[in-house]
Amino acid sequence: MQEVQRPPNQKYIKNFIVYAEFGIPEVNLETYRLKVSGEVENSLSFTYEELMKLPRKEIVEDFHCVTGWSIKSVKWEGIPFKLLIEMAKVKNKVNWVMFYSLDGYTSIIPFEDLLKDNVIVALFMNGEKLPLKHGFPARPIIPHLYAWKSAKWLTEIEFIKDYVDGYWEERGYHERGNVWEEERFKGQGGKHLRRRPVL
Repeated sequence: MQEVQRPPNQKYIKNFIVYAEFGIPEVNLETYRLKVSGEVENSLSFTYEELMKLPRKEIVEDFHCVTGWSIKSVKWEGIPFKLLIEMAKVKNKVNWVMFYSLDGYTSIIPFEDLLKDNVIVALFMNGEKLPLKHGFPARPIIPHLYAWKSAKWLTEIEFIKDYVDGYWEERGYHERGNVWEEERFKGQGGKHLRRRPVL
């Protein structure tokens, strides 16, 4: 029987280890909005109800933490990122995307990494609404990147031209964070990163 391929230096475990750098925030769905901003022709703003009405897709993917643990076959359901890109009419000069969270956390992603068919803004996890500790109401899921890129409690998606550090990138974590190339820290891997950060 062929062994399932796993990223370098990752170990599969049964249960999630939950991190919340600033604590788990309170979510008020009456005031919650997910905004899409930056280099777009159409700025967008969704209530939670409006998000729930958008077309969704289901993915089943392994989940990888940069600290070395992974969870097999997590089922996520949410809005295809490509749909949000189309709705916002993202401009050609965009190279990066910054995620902003309710708790003040930020994370930056190369735009090209969000164009894969299995990248979504998740609203459901394993058949249930996203649990609060896992990022309710919404979080991006980018299966080929380490999980610190998948910002929990997502409130804004900003499309930008030039690189800016997010929270962990400012502390030395990699600009992209591809699990298969083991891009954990700046200076590791990433030799083929097409768009270098503007320093």
